[in-house]
Amino acid sequence: MHLGRRQFVMGLGGTVLTLMVGVGKVFAAMIEKINLTDKEWKSRLSPEQFRVLRKAGTEHAFSSPLNNEKREGHFHCAGCDLSLFSSDKKYDSGTGWPSFYDKIENHIETKTDYKLFFPRKEYHCARCGGHQGHIFSDGPKPTGLRYCNNGIALNFKERSE
Repeated sequence: MHLGRRQFVMGLGGTVLTLMVGVGKVFAAMIEKINLTDKEWKSRLSPEQFRVLRKAGTEHAFSSPLNNEKREGHFHCAGCDLSLFSSDKKYDSGTGWPSFYDKIENHIETKTDYKLFFPRKEYHCARCGGHQGHIFSDGPKPTGLRYCNNGIALNFKERSE
């Protein structure tokens, strides 16, 4: 098949535009990291927040008021204020911790945790690395996942009209 000059240039332009849009999505997905010393984190966080967010601790079940939060809004990392979850993805898992079946894309990162002798998927804030909780495969549809979060690691911001 022979393409004319105009068809070739228009096709090439579409390809370049597609590549530019794709690259733009990659850059939009990048989150600038925050790296602070323990001393700096301790000045920003309560002792319990420091234990959970920076030392991968766990709060007691049913201790967080966010477990019962029902308003529309977003749940943000208590360490750096990055929005991690939308309230429309929150559900009552009965576990005593705020639970979500999906996250805000590219705002969390995961790693494997072996602290209980078997592998678990730990997740943390993509910006500051603050420990949030663990992901389990017993959540509701459509994802089947349960992001089990420490409430003390979150701040809730109600949606403004």
